[in-house]
Amino acid sequence: MVDVELRGVKKNYGPVVAIQNLDLSVEKGAFCALLGPSGCGKSTLLRMIAGLEAVTAGSIHIGGVDVTHVPPAKRRIAMVFQSYALYPHMTVRQNISFSLRVAKAPKDLIERRTNEVAKMLQLEQLLDRKPAQLSGGQRQRVAIGRALVREPEVFLFDEPLSNLDAMLRVQMRIEIAKLHNDLKSTMIYVTHDQVEAMTLADKIVVLDHGVISQIGAPMDLYLSPENKFVASFIGSPTMNFVPADLKQVDGSTAALDLKGGGQVTVTTRKGPAKKNGGLELGIRPEHVGISAAGAANSNLPGTIQIVEHLGNATIMYVDTPAGTIVVQDDGDYKGKAGENVGIIFDPTRCHVFASNGMVM
Repeated sequence: MVDVELRGVKKNYGPVVAIQNLDLSVEKGAFCALLGPSGCGKSTLLRMIAGLEAVTAGSIHIGGVDVTHVPPAKRRIAMVFQSYALYPHMTVRQNISFSLRVAKAPKDLIERRTNEVAKMLQLEQLLDRKPAQLSGGQRQRVAIGRALVREPEVFLFDEPLSNLDAMLRVQMRIEIAKLHNDLKSTMIYVTHDQVEAMTLADKIVVLDHGVISQIGAPMDLYLSPENKFVASFIGSPTMNFVPADLKQVDGSTAALDLKGGGQVTVTTRKGPAKKNGGLELGIRPEHVGISAAGAANSNLPGTIQIVEHLGNATIMYVDTPAGTIVVQDDGDYKGKAGENVGIIFDPTRCHVFASNGMVM
């Protein structure tokens, strides 16, 4: 069952088109992430769903009801902002219960719901404190609690973890994931952090300049990107791209010549490859191997320029005739800067991109 649906939604700011004729369906109970770089339109899209931005064209439906022109307060949604937006003169208890008090809900209901939410978010011992007496993670939990207390149909999150340090981000990701598992509510989460999107969402919508570039489950986007933008945006370190020329085609099998004399034979995903110029071979760093210099099975020769030891992994930047190739190996790999090596591409993990950026 679809809970949130956008039909031909468009948003203009004067001559600037922020969202272009966008269609999107979010199923009831799903955790959907809107992912993309700054300026791609993800926050604008979220604010239109919330009713904080007017729609230039198209319609928005929540729970099967057209809410395109319905005020935010009547959409049965709750939004958690990036800046927390807590009232500094109110206690945690007063911040959480604010919306119910404004709605003149019965006092016993306000108290019961406030206590339930505080217990769920482990804020029981902090109810009488004010925001200035809380840590960043605690403030974010209060902001989430203020949304929870209304029992909305849809939760909207606008980059809620971007103001937290690395440790708190991990902790809050876990808490938001637990919250979704407990509530089974529909959640739409805006982020530019692909780690947040990959770990939290069961459906990711990748946006690029106001257009949906691809929609899918996290691992589908990672393993089967539809275009170069998605391939480069999902994954850290990012995918390697190597200029290539099509040498021979046999059905879906393509033999590619790489700059610098290397060759690789791969299987294309969209049928036979075509000679349209500007082909690129894409491969993720963990699917690139290192061999001894001059090894017969290597695809390119190279020289290690930089080695990053991260404990669980070793990242190497290797200078090759086709450009710099990033390689991710085990944490105990002993490669050294200045070492001559061979680069080996796993042909079963390669992607071929046409000159228009679409996968072949």
